Amino acid sequence: MKTAIVIGATGLIGNHLVHKLLRDSRYKQVKIFVRRSSMMQNPKLEERVVDFNQIEKWENEITGDELFSALGTTIKQAGSKEAQYKIDYSYQYEVAKAAAETGVRKFLLVSSYGADSKSKNFYLRIKGELEDAVGTLPFKKIVIFQPSLLLGERKEKRAGETIAAFFSVPLTKIIPALKKYRPIKAETVAQAMINSANEPRDDKLTGYTLDEIFNQVSER
Repeated sequence: MKTAIVIGATGLIGNHLVHKLLRDSRYKQVKIFVRRSSMMQNPKLEERVVDFNQIEKWENEITGDELFSALGTTIKQAGSKEAQYKIDYSYQYEVAKAAAETGVRKFLLVSSYGADSKSKNFYLRIKGELEDAVGTLPFKKIVIFQPSLLLGERKEKRAGETIAAFFSVPLTKIIPALKKYRPIKAETVAQAMINSANEPRDDKLTGYTLDEIFNQVSER
């Protein structure tokens, strides 16, 4: 049985990931590194409350078989572009780099539809920069997921996402060209990540677009 590592465990996708991994008999342990306690309890769960600004103090503890990275924030939550960059890029890259150095074999990352390191959009640019950076790390397998708007109950309300979800669901049914932007449940993304981690194929780098994420779940 395997050990899974999760960062972003208290977020929308991360929370689903952790609960699914804890129920999955293929995993004997789930290690989560969080900024504040998740308040979850399970015999298979090992929680470490850490300071992501001081990764050098705990990077040697990032050991296991697979690293699932689902960290993410907004400028409004973070307070500035600099703070958002630190969470959406720096923290995730530094943890991934440390994991590769401790021998973790697989890395699974939640990115975003439209991620592009050359994009003029700040959010899409940092997501693209992270994809480019982690793609060079010496994992045996790297899988990047590019979901669109996420559906699910967040601990914090995001009015913009709620409004967008309300209108986008019916619009994607009326306008076929918008299908590639249709919302997706966070739980679906989490399951697709676990499915992908347990596939026998070991391509060095694989990317999943929105339709491919849906297929990862629907084909099973």
